[in-house]
Amino acid sequence: MRRSGRAGWVRFRSRVAVSRRSTSVRVIDEERWLDAARAGDADAFNHLVERYQSLAYSVACRTLADPEAAADATQEAFFSAFRAIAGFRGGSFQAWLLRIVVNACYDARRYANRRPATSMDRVIEEMGEAPWPDQHAVNPETAVLSQETLATLEGALAELPDEQRLAIVLVDIEGLTYEEAADVMGRPVGTVRSRLARGRARVRDILVATGNLS
Repeated sequence: MRRSGRAGWVRFRSRVAVSRRSTSVRVIDEERWLDAARAGDADAFNHLVERYQSLAYSVACRTLADPEAAADATQEAFFSAFRAIAGFRGGSFQAWLLRIVVNACYDARRYANRRPATSMDRVIEEMGEAPWPDQHAVNPETAVLSQETLATLEGALAELPDEQRLAIVLVDIEGLTYEEAADVMGRPVGTVRSRLARGRARVRDILVATGNLS
């Protein structure tokens, strides 16, 4: 794997043909790549990197709120995943990989011994009327937010406990289901729902208190 492109992380060319394949073919491809990667095939693992690097970086970026730190954490996570892939025993590879990404982010934060406070422009670009919508939802009238609102959102996200923040990132921003988020977080679905509800309530309370949400 090599470093290049925005934020120092790997950027691969898009593959239109892949996006047009059926889900069943994608699953077969992934299973074949996983089998080969477990046997030590770096090229097969690189196919998995192509498929998941955007999601992994997005989760890391929103967890750390620092593009450069997120790029480093994502790269470290992929290296860790490659070293550990022989021990992958099935189930959701996406969840297994994102657990490694999240742990890499937490390690990076502990190492830095600080809470990042850089821009969340990518999150803001995907926001609609609600504070944390699904990034895949169609929203033709995206809200235009002031710098004051941006700063408020940065502060609101930074104030959340790690698991509430992660639940919001996985479900409301990345669009994972409750079950998928629970798999990533290693928590029961009920716990994920609770963390998400509390995180959403806290964000909305802050936005209401500052006059950014009625």
